[in-house]
Amino acid sequence: MKEYSPIKEGKVREIYDNGDSLIMVATDRISAFDVILKNKVTKKGTVLTQMSRFWFELTKDILPNHMLSVDVNDMPEYFRNENFDGNSMLCKKLTMLPIECIVRGYITGSGWESYKKTGKVCGITLPEGLQECDKLPEPIYTPSTKAEIGDHDENIDFERSVEVLERDFPGRGREYAETIRDCTLALYKKCADYALEHGIIIADTKFEFGLDEEGNVVIGDEMLTPDSSRFWPLEGYEAGHGQPSFDKQFVRDWLKANPDSDYCLPDEIIQKTIDKYMEAYKLLTGEELA
Repeated sequence: MKEYSPIKEGKVREIYDNGDSLIMVATDRISAFDVILKNKVTKKGTVLTQMSRFWFELTKDILPNHMLSVDVNDMPEYFRNENFDGNSMLCKKLTMLPIECIVRGYITGSGWESYKKTGKVCGITLPEGLQECDKLPEPIYTPSTKAEIGDHDENIDFERSVEVLERDFPGRGREYAETIRDCTLALYKKCADYALEHGIIIADTKFEFGLDEEGNVVIGDEMLTPDSSRFWPLEGYEAGHGQPSFDKQFVRDWLKANPDSDYCLPDEIIQKTIDKYMEAYKLLTGEELA
């Protein structure tokens, strides 16, 4: 049996080269504040992969995606075991665009901190008098550059995203920048509306896009997972303060309250975190994860 080693490792994902395709594995690692924590969160990788699968299927009418299969029987023998079953996705190879496409439907996190100081988020002026976690009149697109592990992503405005893309794709920068902006907003609106009907507010999220062999823009990476999004329960939502959440905010809050933790979580925080991920998955898909 042929052995495989990752060609790339991110904070959470491992990517394997499969010739004309890639295999993306979502591990049970968890990161916060751009640091990989010392704990594993059991089944987290499966939740991330299966949630991306769900959203990819729901949005293929808006834009194609890179998913080919989540069945390990469609992958080489090396992947046909419990270490990879459920948390692995066979994907098309894409030329990834060097922009993280962030969309914010509610004002929270770094956006709220910026708004309090300047009335703006990433250079976009917002109405006066917003409260923390208020819904915005319209979702806003706030791209950022992609950072290497250990560095922080840099928020940029739309015109800077044109420049970044033009540098890598001469003559196509503005076209690609407009396409990914418009797709980001369209995807968010469809999925946020769907989630709201199932009891979840998607406060913000990020998408990543790439180009296929024909030069078409395609969704890559992950999609609308608790790792790449802020999910809040609709029940009990009210603006004016922070919200309970289905995502990593739980971990972030604990780390902030325990600065001497050395990025090591207690078992109860790990259990609460995976319970939240599982609950979000069931609410959104109607399915139980084994």
